[in-house]
Amino acid sequence: MAHILIMPRQGNTVESCIITDWKVKQGDVVAAETAVCEVETDKAAFEIPAGAYGTVLVILAEAGADVPVLAPIAVIGASGEDWPAALANIDYEQMETSHVEPSVRGTETQGTVKEEPLSSSLRAPVPLCDANSEFAISPRARNLAAKEALPLPAPGTGPGGRIIERDVAAALQGRPPLSVAAKAAGPGAVPAAGSGIGGRATVADLDKSSFLVPPSSLPEYTETPIKGIRKIIADRMFRSLAESAQLTLNASAPAAKLQELRSRIKTENAFSEEYGLSKITINDLILFAVARTLPRFPFMNAHKINDTIRTYNRVQLAVAVDTPRGLMVPVIRNADLLSLSQISSEAKRLASDCQKGSVNPDELSGSTFTVSNLGSFGITSFTPVLNAPDIAILGVCGIEMKPVAVSEASECDCNCDCGVCFEPHIGFSLTIDHQAVDGAPAARFLKALCEAVARVDLLLAAG
Repeated sequence: MAHILIMPRQGNTVESCIITDWKVKQGDVVAAETAVCEVETDKAAFEIPAGAYGTVLVILAEAGADVPVLAPIAVIGASGEDWPAALANIDYEQMETSHVEPSVRGTETQGTVKEEPLSSSLRAPVPLCDANSEFAISPRARNLAAKEALPLPAPGTGPGGRIIERDVAAALQGRPPLSVAAKAAGPGAVPAAGSGIGGRATVADLDKSSFLVPPSSLPEYTETPIKGIRKIIADRMFRSLAESAQLTLNASAPAAKLQELRSRIKTENAFSEEYGLSKITINDLILFAVARTLPRFPFMNAHKINDTIRTYNRVQLAVAVDTPRGLMVPVIRNADLLSLSQISSEAKRLASDCQKGSVNPDELSGSTFTVSNLGSFGITSFTPVLNAPDIAILGVCGIEMKPVAVSEASECDCNCDCGVCFEPHIGFSLTIDHQAVDGAPAARFLKALCEAVARVDLLLAAG
């Protein structure tokens, strides 16, 4: 009996997944545990196993397709089996109610077969991409090749000659490692052995003629289709701006206590290790301050849903994470109840899972307030875009020296009488939905947050 492979449901909020790569082709024999394709949502990437032993009779969606969850993507069965008949006999009613892979109903045991027409996109197999198509390189292969400055090997071993990650990995085994400068120089011909330390290939070893192209031969431009996760992010950002009245307020807070506390944690490492504080960062301290300040301003910890404002009692704190696949926003649950070390640990776990593509999709939904930190890039001010339906998002900027007026010379660290002293300040950019909250209440929240950050040591003492 044929086995219908469907797009599995990944979390309660995921409605569709994008097939990024097929690891098998029509006619291949697979085992139940064989990974047949890679898929990704706007939240995570994962592999789909075949689920049954047999021959891949047909592939119903090409790489790059955005497939609804529970929709058929392939049929696996005995060689020569009638796969169109198998698709016609899918128990759709059972599939929708149980959320499990559909079985093929036999007429001899089920009586009259309920005929449910397939959508036009699933009635026949879609041809796999060829090596010259826009899907000829998998995202993982492209990222690995770019990271290692490797010219892409072609054709690949994937469907239709598609270059996949194992092709790039195989090519890397046949060349010496590159120095940092050689990688920065870009893809080029590499000798069998490098002249650098440990056999590394240096810039001097590269055949520059292979990657220095005369300006006259350069194309006028290149085009990259907006697809996959990038398209999902683009659509969500556009909707966020189109459906809300976004206003950004900028302020800064004295950062001396932040820096002193972080320095003490690093200096007193044995004590910090004992109490789980050794890995505390300035960003963790900011998240802690936000989680403790929001309960005093519940109107900031809310959603705007149509004509209703829903205010939450607990802080579900989302943290923007930059990943190779794009921006992801995991959520620290009940952050207002967590200690500094617990917030730090959870933030790092979620960020790591996002980077690896193993984050649970349900951990990327349900936020009530969002924090996005660009301070490590030296950004002094920016306009974060709302993570709808949240009505506010805090942008964390870099630390810079700012002049502060002092009334007495003794208050100035430089022991001068100029009346001005330079002190470190951390910048904040708070974007709100002006439909749900006015500027003055939002400004009061931002002022309170700056005061909490300026006295973060006392905030920690208060718990």
